[in-house]
Amino acid sequence: MKFVLFHLMPYRALDFVAAKQYRSAWTALPNSLYDPVKGAEDYASYMEQLVSGEKLGFDIIAVNEHHQTAYGLMPAPNLIASALIQQTKKVRIGVFGRALPLVNNPVNIAEEFAMLDNLSKGRLVVGFVRGIGAEYHSSGVNPAFSHERFHEAHDLIVRAWRETGPFAFEGEHFSIRYTNLWPRPYQNPHPQIWIPSQGSAETIHWAAAPERKYPFVVTFSTAEAVEKYLNVYRSEAQQFGYEASSNQLGWAAPIYVADTDERAQEEAREPLERLFNDYLPMPWEMLIPPGYSSIASTKALAKVRTGLGIQRQTLDQLIAKGTVVVGSPQTVRNRLEQMRDRTGLGNMVCLLQFGTLSDELTQRNIERFACDVMPYLQDPKSSVA
Repeated sequence: MKFVLFHLMPYRALDFVAAKQYRSAWTALPNSLYDPVKGAEDYASYMEQLVSGEKLGFDIIAVNEHHQTAYGLMPAPNLIASALIQQTKKVRIGVFGRALPLVNNPVNIAEEFAMLDNLSKGRLVVGFVRGIGAEYHSSGVNPAFSHERFHEAHDLIVRAWRETGPFAFEGEHFSIRYTNLWPRPYQNPHPQIWIPSQGSAETIHWAAAPERKYPFVVTFSTAEAVEKYLNVYRSEAQQFGYEASSNQLGWAAPIYVADTDERAQEEAREPLERLFNDYLPMPWEMLIPPGYSSIASTKALAKVRTGLGIQRQTLDQLIAKGTVVVGSPQTVRNRLEQMRDRTGLGNMVCLLQFGTLSDELTQRNIERFACDVMPYLQDPKSSVA
């Protein structure tokens, strides 16, 4: 397996009592609740945590994109990635991922990633997403065009990376008279593309297509859903006429490791319950705005989410459902091995800081995972294929 040290960069100083007066920590939460001094302190700590992943042996250190939310302070993940590149030497840098439908000119994303790929001399790994439903409210983009804009933006970005310019691109949503990247990507033909998702049937089919074979990462889901969607990807690949490799299958989950199961649960309980009960929740119409997904995908998502982000859940419930992995090194290893054996999983995206977890406990968790879990499962000569 390959391991990604992933970060959401939540705003830990949030006044949760005041925040409860609003529908969600997304979009509707007033930014008067943000203290720039405390936020700056969080940024500094989070950067140190990610940079430590290089010396601890993680294959990738990664960030992502979210807008207008205390859940994650990264509206411009390219800025974080640039800083990480300058503070590291060998570890790969992941941006998982940019929300393609939310931009007005996808060429800007192609340019940003080409720059980062040059700055890192080919260490960049990118992830493309459609963006959480709430972000269509905050961006003003019509969610009914989400799939169309995603696919069109993807095609334009990949063409911009692969083809010499200038060339014209005429689409339904994006029309660019001159597409001519300066600089071009360092990697040939371009950085590897991953697709994080909560399991949309359309996304799985698209990612598994032979012309793409993109690594697919199931995020924030129950163990049942992770197993289901990774095996759906494998089935789609078989229908396309090939066997999906372990490098194409990923799982993103919060993980906490301590000496014993009891201590791990004690230390992780409040931060994880804050994550799932205070940072993540949003009304259903905010999570899945009309037109965002097909009827079939919406029904499937409603079935497998089993309350995730909709109703309050205890740590015991989250552990029982397999949404989080918490315990001793042996317990955590067993859980990851079980999922690997059931799905062929090859990429583990590890959220080792979550919610209000302190700097001290976060760094201890990262180091404990790297020393007592990762070596037992990591590829002998680990690299991103």
